[in-house]
Amino acid sequence: MKKINTLKKNYEFKNVIKKGQFFVRKHIIIYLSKNNKEENAIGIAVSTKLCNAVNRNRIKRIIRESFYQEEALLKKGYNMVFLWNKKEPAENVDFHTINKEMREIFEDAGVFEKN
Repeated sequence: MKKINTLKKNYEFKNVIKKGQFFVRKHIIIYLSKNNKEENAIGIAVSTKLCNAVNRNRIKRIIRESFYQEEALLKKGYNMVFLWNKKEPAENVDFHTINKEMREIFEDAGVFEKN
């Protein structure tokens, strides 16, 4: 499996959230900002108040896998922060719903490569 560049530091998350555009769907919120590099970097955050660790990690795995599916079609040079909408319950989340929302956001943001 190919390794993804990830945002790990708090200041990296804050920079993307502060300076980037945001796109909202029912379950996920994505912040995008340019990073002037030849690769994309992602960060995923799910609130500890939302659910227990098992469900938080499941949400992160689903978001990460959905990003893997779309990564080849995306333009390079973006930092992305994925947040879970706190108003939505974390139970009974499925991959297809998250993948559909992610595709919609990427289309709205214009980060899909032109073929």
